Amino acid sequence: MRFAPESEHGANAGLHHARARLEKVKQQFPEISYADLWTLAGVVAVQEMGGPIIPWRPGRTDVDPSVGTASCPPDGRLPDAAQGSSHVRDIFYRMGFNDREIAALIGAHALGRCHTDRSGYDGPWTPAPTYFTNDFYQRLLGEKWVERKWKGPRQFENASDKSLMMLPGDMAFRDDSDFKKYVEIYAKDEGKFFEDFSAAYVKLLELGVPFKPETKPIEFAKLN
Repeated sequence: MRFAPESEHGANAGLHHARARLEKVKQQFPEISYADLWTLAGVVAVQEMGGPIIPWRPGRTDVDPSVGTASCPPDGRLPDAAQGSSHVRDIFYRMGFNDREIAALIGAHALGRCHTDRSGYDGPWTPAPTYFTNDFYQRLLGEKWVERKWKGPRQFENASDKSLMMLPGDMAFRDDSDFKKYVEIYAKDEGKFFEDFSAAYVKLLELGVPFKPETKPIEFAKLN
């Protein structure tokens, strides 16, 4: 997502804000690759917002800028929030993930919110979007969700006070029985969610990386 047109794909909308913030770190530590920097930032963010320890290894390399555009993958290889469970599986099975790993990764929607000027959607998934918890699963199962009546794309809001939202792709994890059994596990057991998320996230961050045999995982202590 460093070069256009990949950086302009709909699924990457808004990420230029994060890239701009991390560019300051890159300038201070030019020896780290962008690929290592961005994955490390994701690990640190999850940990510092209360999530699990995530082992991380350096060793990703960057594409030469002279061939950056030519190296971009085609659009449509990332999840589309408007789609259902079949689409989610098509995307993640291609990368070697199973239903349990996919259900664990979606729990990261406990963090952040959607912005109309980026994805087109609007609102947070949980009332504490800067804390990594299992609240996404608890809200998905525990709230009554109704389709929001507005001029934006199709999404859902909690009927109780309309302060939270879910995307069509989120609702698939409630409505698909094979996904739902893991949602129920994670809603009840945050420790199990943390364990499975950490393993699935490491797998995601290491896809296709030819690490040197001597490169060992690093576990960073949390700052707070």
